[in-house]
Amino acid sequence: MAAAGSIGVYKAVFAALGALMLGTLVYTCVTDGSPFRLELLTPWLVATLIDFYVNVTAISTWVIYKEVNWISSFFWVVLLYCFGSIATCAYVVVKLFEIKTSGPSQDPLDLLFLSILGAMMAAVVIYTVITDGLPFRKDLLTPWMAATLLDFYINVFAISVWVAHKESNWISTAIWICLLICFGSITTCGYIVIQLFQVSYQDPIYHWEPWSWSRSFMRHKLEQFVV
Repeated sequence: MAAAGSIGVYKAVFAALGALMLGTLVYTCVTDGSPFRLELLTPWLVATLIDFYVNVTAISTWVIYKEVNWISSFFWVVLLYCFGSIATCAYVVVKLFEIKTSGPSQDPLDLLFLSILGAMMAAVVIYTVITDGLPFRKDLLTPWMAATLLDFYINVFAISVWVAHKESNWISTAIWICLLICFGSITTCGYIVIQLFQVSYQDPIYHWEPWSWSRSFMRHKLEQFVV
């Protein structure tokens, strides 16, 4: 019962976050116009977009592993790249409704690919700081920058929930979540690479994948109930 209640809370939270981002997207389009304007592309907005899409790439790779065919994989990946955290929240809610099913075993992700993404994002941040200064300036906070940041941090929240359930204590959890908030996809790539180093190639992918904690949590609660 407790496990089902926890899953229900996560469904409600991610559904609410997806609705919040959808409302923000519509509101910003109405009040500030289309985002496809060259004058919006300040160096820090470009850096934020790259940071955002590196996180989306990490989430998309998980989606490809989770889906049973290339059609559904392609469908969800396109939605993720087009609608960001709205699609992330929708996908998580869908997966939470399917929580009692276990996916097939597959090989871990390519460590080199994620390492390169993390290094690339670190280089982009350093370059932008050198050429355009620090990002903590009021003139940078345009409506579309605010919408992009909200979109970005909803995805960070989804990744942070996974991290919180992967870590064995609150200290390491707090450290990783702080790093995610401060350094975004650099931390995402670093964390996934570390997790992959801890997985044997003989292990099924759900030993490290997001939301695998839900199955183990429900199994643990069931065992407690039976005993």
